[in-house]
Amino acid sequence: MGISINVNAKQDYSYLFQSLSTSSGSGLGNLNFLSDYASIKNGSYGKLMKAYYAKDSGSSVKAASSDDKTDAKKSISTASDSAKTLLEIEKSADSMKESADKLLTKGTKSVFAKKNVTTRDEYGFDTTTKEYDTDAIYKAVADFTQSYNALLDKVSDSESTTILNKGTSLVNMTKSNEKLLADIGITIGKDNTLTIDEEAFKKADMNTVKSLFNSTGSYGYNVSAQASMIDYAAERESSKANTYTVSGTYSNAYSTGSILDSMF
Repeated sequence: MGISINVNAKQDYSYLFQSLSTSSGSGLGNLNFLSDYASIKNGSYGKLMKAYYAKDSGSSVKAASSDDKTDAKKSISTASDSAKTLLEIEKSADSMKESADKLLTKGTKSVFAKKNVTTRDEYGFDTTTKEYDTDAIYKAVADFTQSYNALLDKVSDSESTTILNKGTSLVNMTKSNEKLLADIGITIGKDNTLTIDEEAFKKADMNTVKSLFNSTGSYGYNVSAQASMIDYAAERESSKANTYTVSGTYSNAYSTGSILDSMF
């Protein structure tokens, strides 16, 4: 079988294959491979396609609007909050629990463990006594108040009834200890956030501070427990919002089929 190619210097590239032929009569001689290319290049092909699809532009084919996409997302999630909001609540709850647990630590690693403090009187005699490290205690309690305020801020962004109720319980618990907190220099603002006065705190009775933050059933203990409950509520709510897990699998809330069904 022989193939002959006759190339003439033409600006129309489709002419290149116009004389392609075979002795077997397979029909290659009638092919014009680059004619479509010329049509695309000069724009006539695009105009033809636009004219064709313009007839159906108002019926079966249309681009998804932002509202359509939003509805699709909502249809595959029964969570009251976005995954981002819930993640921030979980992080803040964990931070709150860490701050409270640091104050709850007992033994030699406790922030309330007394240290030897040596003082010298006017006659030059040294006296060593066991004292609280008020600087260390203040720092720990200040961290507690900051974590508390951050958690309230994140909880206020939620639309979940369960999470909001847990937040309300936390606020009410704090208000029930308002007098004792005031005695150590911590006040509750109109927005329910905590403010600590360093000077007043360091002058306060550290035994009162310890009773508030370092014993089972204390205010600090209950705040830690409430933070855990908020964390758990956010995690439960998050399971409704996230259909794809960090391990690369779909969560139990949805199957692949139901996700696809919700989009069409």
